[in-house]
Amino acid sequence: MNMTRGEVYTAREADEFHTAEGCFILETWNREADPAVSIARARVAPKVTTRLHRLAGIVERYLILSGEGLVEVEGMESRRVRAGDLVHIPAGLGQRIGNRGKTDLVFLAICTPRFTPHAYQDIDPEPFPDSPT
Repeated sequence: MNMTRGEVYTAREADEFHTAEGCFILETWNREADPAVSIARARVAPKVTTRLHRLAGIVERYLILSGEGLVEVEGMESRRVRAGDLVHIPAGLGQRIGNRGKTDLVFLAICTPRFTPHAYQDIDPEPFPDSPT
């Protein structure tokens, strides 16, 4: 990463991976050299709800790109979301999102500071599912 000139980064579709949380993630921007922010494309299949979780010390925003969902954030009434909506999730609050549409729910997950796996805390009361094969 060069901090003195602009650059274009292209995420490779082949790098998308499925998480035990229940969604697919394509890391678009998550660099140690830029600890202020990370951006990932998240994709939730129809009839899937991600696990209830929180991010310790990280503020997250969901910018909905396509599809329809139901977002739950601790302290807020559940809310239907669709393309163009932005969900602001303060650090440490429980959160999850479910796809209520017939097509994939796709959104950008924008984290400040950048997402690191140790910040993820599963708080779902349901047992953790086996990892997908």
